Amino acid sequence: MSQVLSISNLKANVAGQEILKGLNLEVPQGEVHAIMGPNGSGKSTLAKVMAGHEDYEVTAGGITMNGEDLLAMEIDERSRAGFFLAFQYPLEIPGVSIANFIRAARQARLQKGDELDAVAFYKEMYGKMDELKIDRSFTGRAVNEGFSGGEKKRLEILQMMMLEPKYAVLDETDSGLDIDALKIVADGVNAMRSPERGFLVITHYQRLLDYIVPDVVHVLYKGEIIKTGGKELALELEDKGYDWVIQEFADQEVAVGV
Repeated sequence: MSQVLSISNLKANVAGQEILKGLNLEVPQGEVHAIMGPNGSGKSTLAKVMAGHEDYEVTAGGITMNGEDLLAMEIDERSRAGFFLAFQYPLEIPGVSIANFIRAARQARLQKGDELDAVAFYKEMYGKMDELKIDRSFTGRAVNEGFSGGEKKRLEILQMMMLEPKYAVLDETDSGLDIDALKIVADGVNAMRSPERGFLVITHYQRLLDYIVPDVVHVLYKGEIIKTGGKELALELEDKGYDWVIQEFADQEVAVGV
């Protein structure tokens, strides 16, 4: 079985408006791919469709994860199968402690009848929290309630580290972070890089990619991938903006008579 997250001719609507217009993308395990693009290109729409957000309707195409039909799964099934999404705007969950939230998610991944070893679980979680500079007292706080932007993003990475997904999508995880928080989040992601895990990093800005260096960079524009290159493409976009890529794409369409 091919170990790849594959998106084929994906089209999706929200509120009757088509946002994704035949998107194709493959992210093999062991690689970090970045998606960049101007506002309104469909970056967050892609992340939400992959996660199963009910407001988004897939009208064509498909997504497979290591050969399995991701779109055919319920949201919790996608997570248990190894898919993880770090939200751009993490939600508050009043009344649910961080420790209980992560413990329940880990328990859901075990075979029926198996139980987590509580001592080992907390030892592992505290170690990850120390790496991310999250105060251990946060385990008793409600998920994201009263957290700063940086604290919320670090908690997203903590969840990823504890759940050890096969594929992780980071939806503008750098949004709202100062440089110190950005470095901590990036260190957490880099610690998770392995041949058994693929990453799709969605971002507006190249600065995140100074710390999470991608293997491949894609440019998304009006619901389509219009250019793909190496890590140097992100630097070029930072220097020159997106207009040249958009014009190059338009010229290609004219050349083939689209």
